[in-house]
Amino acid sequence: MAERTVLVLNGPNLNLLGTREPEIYGHDTLDDINARLIARGAELGLVVECRQTNHEGVLVDWLHEARARGVHTVLLNAGAYTHTSIALLDAIRAIELPVIEVHLSDPETRELFRHLSYVGMAAVACVKGLGAQSYIVALEQAAAL
Repeated sequence: MAERTVLVLNGPNLNLLGTREPEIYGHDTLDDINARLIARGAELGLVVECRQTNHEGVLVDWLHEARARGVHTVLLNAGAYTHTSIALLDAIRAIELPVIEVHLSDPETRELFRHLSYVGMAAVACVKGLGAQSYIVALEQAAAL
């Protein structure tokens, strides 16, 4: 069977997980989450690659790379870019790969500006509000695709 790679992309400020507003985002660091994703991916027969950037264009470049590499699925927590980036929306549509939107909190229960998701306009699914477990649930959904 061919290797199935899931690319996990994290946007701005997610490098501060564990210390940034833990009452909203929890105490897990991004490294903690990534380690659990890689381990669970191995159990599911997936290769999991995790990346983080604070730069919108880098996320776009990584989405394009996913297409060129034939990645199986992308898990995307675009952070604040979720609510502002038409560039990410266009990139997701352009790559023609399944993208699952991921959020630690539930944006729809927060400030009004967080209710709009450009990422969600093109994503095949959204997992939100489960804290770090949101990523694991999204990975399990990716395995089923």
